[in-house]
Amino acid sequence: MHHALVITGRLGRVSPVFLTPLWIVLALVAAWPWAELRLASGLVFGLFLTSDVLMLSLLPVTKRSWGPVTPPLMGLTLIRCASFWTTGMLTSGPGSLGAVTLLNLGISALAIYATWIEPFRIQLTEQEYGVSNWAGSERVRVLHLSDIHFERASLREARLLDLVEAHPADMLVLTGDYMSLSSVYDPEAQQGVRDLLAQLAPLFPAGVYAIGGSPVVDRENIVPAIFADLPIRWLDDETTVVRVGKHELWLAGVHCTYRIERDVNTVKALVAAAPPGLPRMLLYHTPDLMPFLGGLCLDLYLCGHTHGGQIRMPFFGAVATSSRWGKRYEQGRYLEDGILLYISRGLGLEGLGAPRARFLAPPEAILWHLKPLS
Repeated sequence: MHHALVITGRLGRVSPVFLTPLWIVLALVAAWPWAELRLASGLVFGLFLTSDVLMLSLLPVTKRSWGPVTPPLMGLTLIRCASFWTTGMLTSGPGSLGAVTLLNLGISALAIYATWIEPFRIQLTEQEYGVSNWAGSERVRVLHLSDIHFERASLREARLLDLVEAHPADMLVLTGDYMSLSSVYDPEAQQGVRDLLAQLAPLFPAGVYAIGGSPVVDRENIVPAIFADLPIRWLDDETTVVRVGKHELWLAGVHCTYRIERDVNTVKALVAAAPPGLPRMLLYHTPDLMPFLGGLCLDLYLCGHTHGGQIRMPFFGAVATSSRWGKRYEQGRYLEDGILLYISRGLGLEGLGAPRARFLAPPEAILWHLKPLS
């Protein structure tokens, strides 16, 4: 997945204008099977291509997202070309041209929704977990955020702050990927995500606890400076006991290295040294450790990384998850060997040449209600 993003990122450096000969060739291919309707089908295809250029180019102008135009434009244009060519090969009458035009209007509607609307529809998911050895009725509220992937301040970050203020929690946990692959070395983006974290931190009386994300995103020579002097506890293969009211919670944060054996052994060592009698929560960026944690005395395992696929298909789910286990762990809640895993869809979007789009995978903030079992 990373290599694919790098390749499309290079394509993103090319302006769509310089690919004009390619767009002309694709228009000719799309129109060729239509016989006497070639001119009309070519003009319709050209109108859709022009609308796609405008739709994608206006995203950064309106400060909604900052991805390159060329890679998603290439994808949309190839899909449209295939639809025109296939329909024309099957039947090339006026009714067929009307049908393929309607089909492409639907593609336009889906593309606008996925780039202009869904990436900013942050959903609050509320989850409950019963703690067997807590007494009384007092609850602990834990907000879980992941995969901010900050590029520039946008409507998404503003809505996140509104959501957090409207749903107060005792503590906040962050499970990595604060930057985007496109913004890792961008000082303005680094300052922007630092400002966002500085606004979030005072809203949680029991504190904010954070871990690093993917090594290629949360660079060790970048992220520590972003968190420097912020009132946020950074957990790098470390644990802490958090006290909220009458309750205590053991919290472990493990550095994601993608070296599974090292990361699993780190979790086992931290759990072995945990104090007895406290609920145990693990923060790790990906769900990839889950199959190796059987038999450990862990209660909750919170992660992100998959974005829920970011692009999901009806009845199929995530097209890709970036997890070593593929579709086994996509999003949401899984219970295995007594451990409750929750995979956040995250907040932001993949960088480089990936489309700044979400479809059937809206950004997510999870509010956990930890409560004594009655």
